[in-house]
Amino acid sequence: MPDAASLPEGVRMSLLIGPAVPVPVPREVLDALVSVRVQTPTRGPSTFQLAFGLDKRSPLHTLFLLSGGAGIPLVRVIVAVTLGGATEVLIDGVMTNHEVAPGSGGGAATLTVTGEDLSRVMDYLELDGIPYPAMPPSARVLLALAKYAALGVVPLVIPEISPDVPVPTERIPRHQGTDLDYVQQLAREVGYVFYLEPGPAVGTSVAYWGPAVKVGVPQPALNTDMDAHTNVESLSFSFDSESRALPIVFLHNPQTKAPIPIPIPDVSPLAPPLGVVPPLPKKLEHLRAVAKLSPMAALARGLARAADSSEAVTGRGDLDVLRYGRVLKARRLVGVRGAGPAFDGLHYVDSVSHEIERGRYRQSFTLSRNGLLSTVSEVAA
Repeated sequence: MPDAASLPEGVRMSLLIGPAVPVPVPREVLDALVSVRVQTPTRGPSTFQLAFGLDKRSPLHTLFLLSGGAGIPLVRVIVAVTLGGATEVLIDGVMTNHEVAPGSGGGAATLTVTGEDLSRVMDYLELDGIPYPAMPPSARVLLALAKYAALGVVPLVIPEISPDVPVPTERIPRHQGTDLDYVQQLAREVGYVFYLEPGPAVGTSVAYWGPAVKVGVPQPALNTDMDAHTNVESLSFSFDSESRALPIVFLHNPQTKAPIPIPIPDVSPLAPPLGVVPPLPKKLEHLRAVAKLSPMAALARGLARAADSSEAVTGRGDLDVLRYGRVLKARRLVGVRGAGPAFDGLHYVDSVSHEIERGRYRQSFTLSRNGLLSTVSEVAA
């Protein structure tokens, strides 16, 4: 399927599969490929699904039989597309399951391969008890991620605002659970996020551990109801003012031993408001287990929770990649035009789903924003 002849003109796809170090698949495998689906959410791992059509002589039968129908350990899969001379890596992950469905009425059987990004490899082994003497959380994350350099994982770790460096004579932090569990736990403790993003080069991934960032150069605008300038197939918005909450952080005063409540607004230099009119908070939310933290660490966790509950505007839509002119990426800003004054302007791309089939490359996406009316007068076309 997705070879140069079957994809839309101007789009090329690369598929690499192999144990640990993937290699380009042979032509027979590409010809058997029926569809590719990749989902990239803001929260949680990216996932993929490859569907192959199987005839009686297909080499994919051998691959399935050699594994005994079970999951193959650490078979890596990379899917990349090239559009307009720019290559985007859609997924760099590992197979987690594959199954064969027999054809009906004399039709070909279907081999479906599913998997997740390389964060799945971080969740294989329990490593309880590894000591980290006199190391702040960011240093522990770097040490945990160093194991995956052979897979092309490049750590991007942002030091926490108020590092907690334990004195070895008092306390030595120890690893708990798998690397993925422990790194995510450390991120939650300081109000950070952790995810793996494939690329920028084929065979590499960036492991980001740091604050949620909603700034940067926006992607070209999504145009709806603009006649010849329309570049989306559908786009709709909803506004939810009921789920907005105001987090309350309790800090411990060592002198008076009394807790001090501090309300946390959703104001952050790394996630500035994208809407002029946000909804008012309808409830108070008391954050637990923050009194023992330093004031800066408790504030960071409160800001992270405030940002989560502030996204009152949600957008959903579909687009044809060739008409849009590039691949829409998650965890980035994007402009919207033609949706009306309430929803035009900049939005954050929460998730993206890629669907590649013969002669077609579509994307589904979700957007979010904190309120109505744009904070900018215009967006890039």
